[in-house]
Amino acid sequence: MSKSSIVLDTNTLLSSLLQSHSVSYKAVLLALGHFQICFSDETWNELAEVTQRPKFAKYFLGEERDAFLFVLAQAAEFITVTQTVNDCRDPKDNKFLDLALSTRAICIVSGDKDLQVLNPYHGIDICSPADFLTRYAR
Repeated sequence: MSKSSIVLDTNTLLSSLLQSHSVSYKAVLLALGHFQICFSDETWNELAEVTQRPKFAKYFLGEERDAFLFVLAQAAEFITVTQTVNDCRDPKDNKFLDLALSTRAICIVSGDKDLQVLNPYHGIDICSPADFLTRYAR
């Protein structure tokens, strides 16, 4: 049986990298173990760029960042976006909606209020990392 697809936003992934054992970290672990994490070129490039910002250098080593990205890349499915929308009040967040629609994701995990206000979005659950743990832990 194939795993259900989900989308993790950049802030959730960055939080998991910055704070091991945080709620975001636990959400990413759950996602890695039980779901198919999906990225588009746009969502992956944003994550790679954000994790390389100098302000985060004091929180983790470049080797830790690279290992984190490597594990994610190995576990993830990279999707070509086939649907684009402009429904989010923050246009920069539309890429997560595009990806979720294109991969028929069951969930977008995000603490971003601009995305959460759209829940549910075309049948896609948009929930915080804490809600993801509560709703989807088996």
